[in-house]
Amino acid sequence: MPNGSHGSELRKGRFSQTGLFYSITTVTERRRPVFRDLWSARLLIRELREADALGWSTTWAFVVMPDHLHWLVELGDSELSQLVLRVKSCSAIAVNRVLGRSGRLWQKGFHDHALRSEEDLQAIARYIVANPLRAGLVTSVRDYPHWDARWL
Repeated sequence: MPNGSHGSELRKGRFSQTGLFYSITTVTERRRPVFRDLWSARLLIRELREADALGWSTTWAFVVMPDHLHWLVELGDSELSQLVLRVKSCSAIAVNRVLGRSGRLWQKGFHDHALRSEEDLQAIARYIVANPLRAGLVTSVRDYPHWDARWL
């Protein structure tokens, strides 16, 4: 599938409902490890927190990996695509400014999974924050600085 059409394929059949929990994954353009930079990762986290402050979402867990984001979120007063677009857009502007670069930060589109009522929210959160461990970036999740979860 050509790279340009992949993002539109990800949007087909997307369901967005206030109060529903979503597991979201979004990837940097060409999987560049932009978030190895401490300040870039913190700027992205600031945008997640800002979306929560605006009432658009409630973040339950996240991990910022060097080239992607995993985010467990409860949808607030927003549409899912608009929420992700805002976080990606605002983080791209901030990161590009800090790094003195221009151009796209994120690939088009994102993957989402609407959680079913029988899915264990805490187990999904633990899986998300353990990503740096599984990727071999750290030997303990406590040693990775770019994650948070409401229960941990």
